[in-house]
Amino acid sequence: MVEQDSTGLSIIHYDRSNYSFNSRATLDDCRLSAKNGGVTWINVDSVTDLSLLQTLGSIFGLHDLTIQDIENTGHRVKYEDFSNYLLIMLKMLEYDIKAKAIDSEQLSVVFGANYVITFQERPGDFFGPLRDEIKVAESIVRKMGPDFLACRIIDTVVDNYFGTVESFGEEIEDKEDELVANPTRQTLNSIQGIKKNMFQLRQYVWPVREILSELSKKDSSLIKDETVAYFRDVYDRIFEAMDLIENTRDMVSSLIDIYLSSMSNKTNEVMKVLTVVATIFIPLTFIVGLYGMNFKYMPELESPLGYPAILAFMLIVAVVMLVYFHRKKWI
Repeated sequence: MVEQDSTGLSIIHYDRSNYSFNSRATLDDCRLSAKNGGVTWINVDSVTDLSLLQTLGSIFGLHDLTIQDIENTGHRVKYEDFSNYLLIMLKMLEYDIKAKAIDSEQLSVVFGANYVITFQERPGDFFGPLRDEIKVAESIVRKMGPDFLACRIIDTVVDNYFGTVESFGEEIEDKEDELVANPTRQTLNSIQGIKKNMFQLRQYVWPVREILSELSKKDSSLIKDETVAYFRDVYDRIFEAMDLIENTRDMVSSLIDIYLSSMSNKTNEVMKVLTVVATIFIPLTFIVGLYGMNFKYMPELESPLGYPAILAFMLIVAVVMLVYFHRKKWI
């Protein structure tokens, strides 16, 4: 994520004709914004300061349980309607290239009649393009209310799910090439790691479906009729994300099958070579055993050419068998 130039609070205030952005806002600024018209978007880039959260809660009338949920960064994805405001808790996800794992961050979205407050787990920003869009006077977000802004924030988070899954898809393609070329135990371990990450990703994304289902029903007076269609659009996109996750999980399972098949083929190749060698030595062992018997009357034993003749015969037998195996495409 890109770091914000902020001391902890930032405020965007806008309506159809006016726009302002304060990247180093104070609690006093938040108090003033609560009384202004238009739409106010307050972003808190860390939830470690409990007194800050409690003060914001008192300014905007947030329930103590809401503050507790926001502070708990390990909280599950959830949605709650408190009549005068809605609380939505999501997981923002990124693919960590170095760790080859999911980097998750909790995002809590609170929106009321004229404001939206986003609480991020740590400093950073997913919403640069959305902020740039708000600057444009003719943009749709400038013409709509805080419910639409909350919808766009959720949409941005959902859009990022696609990028995260696609990053795993690229890694799966690399592992597939690696499996075909030289399957190793380390490759299998990395595939198991991808499978675990995909399971975790599904746990984060699946509950968002229920949240968007609730938001698209317009059970709250804070959601206007014209915004419901946009929530439904995001609801459809979360299903697309789930389908992509399921397809990627199937790809991971197929990688494991490829690994097992490759290892089986590798074992079969070794067994084939050993079988060919053993088969060649069966007649040679018979010949050696035959002439190893201690019979007195064996004419070949008295001949000076007996030893080289037997070696030559054994070589011819081995060559003939190798030629036969090759024509049969066994080797």
